[in-house]
Amino acid sequence: QVQLVESGGGLVQAGGSLRLSCAASGSIFRINAMSWHRQPPGKQRELVVVMTSGGSLNYADSVKGRFTISRDNAKNTVYLQMNSLKPEDTAVYYCNIDSHYGNYWGQGTQVTVSS
Repeated sequence: QVQLVESGGGLVQAGGSLRLSCAASGSIFRINAMSWHRQPPGKQRELVVVMTSGGSLNYADSVKGRFTISRDNAKNTVYLQMNSLKPEDTAVYYCNIDSHYGNYWGQGTQVTVSS
């Protein structure tokens, strides 16, 4: 059973940066897409960015130019670099990996941006 473990969240001032990590406990084959989502307090979960197996990237308008998704295949890890953070970025952030064999979610990591 593959598990995704996120880390890197925390409290940061507006304008600061954080890098989230999402480590898979094992190799995941035939990946269709990797993505990050977030759920702000009192709101529904929303897509932040998705990266397809073909390399296509799709960022939410609210994070374009500030957030960057990347992956390290050797470490089975997906990253989300977040720069120029704003208070409205405050949320629980989740990673997701969709593959031919299953759809996997992490447990979430809290990001709080103070003004």
